[in-house]
Amino acid sequence: MQRRYWYDGTMALAALLCGAICFCSGCSGDQGKQPASSAGPAVSASAGQAEQQGQTKFTLTSRAFEYGQPIPQKYTGDGEDLSPPLRWDGVPEGTKEFVLICDDPDAPSPDAPAKEPWVHWVIYGIGADVRGLPEGLAKVDRPQEPPGALQGRNSWPEGENLGYRGPAPPPGKPHRYYFRLYALRSPSPTTPGLTKQEVLKQIEGHILAETVLMGTYQRK
Repeated sequence: MQRRYWYDGTMALAALLCGAICFCSGCSGDQGKQPASSAGPAVSASAGQAEQQGQTKFTLTSRAFEYGQPIPQKYTGDGEDLSPPLRWDGVPEGTKEFVLICDDPDAPSPDAPAKEPWVHWVIYGIGADVRGLPEGLAKVDRPQEPPGALQGRNSWPEGENLGYRGPAPPPGKPHRYYFRLYALRSPSPTTPGLTKQEVLKQIEGHILAETVLMGTYQRK
């Protein structure tokens, strides 16, 4: 009889211990799963947002200079006066053509009816499949590259007033040069030799997106 009570007591104690172990295991299992399920969606959403931003960010860059940095002399009136190499990425869906305009707001153009930035470059009719401009485009109305592109007039009253002419500011403070690239939802003008204002007027209401690269130049 005493042996039976000892056996029953032992079995009861074992059952209690087993239940306690199972309960603790269940709790620790739940605690292990909760951070994984709550953290998982947050990481996924963050990655999705980054990917989406990467796809939609429209950028203009140059291997010759970074945004806000000095433009090398070879691309200025003090050097070879070559147009700088440019590249763009993140082109908006539905883009039909590109227009690029470079001007200097620190040197107003004398020809404008109001104070307008001095224009250094107007090029339009750039195909939707083009992703950049090579260095040193010819100063003609219909350059060979990119095919189909047209160049307009800069602000110089005489001499080479078609295509690119580089920075040539008076001595003093550095000037800023803004290269603005427009992605268009419809084709741009088909007549070469237009001014900046004529081009902007014709593409008004057809701009999908705009991006800008700014460089500086200073004569001391």
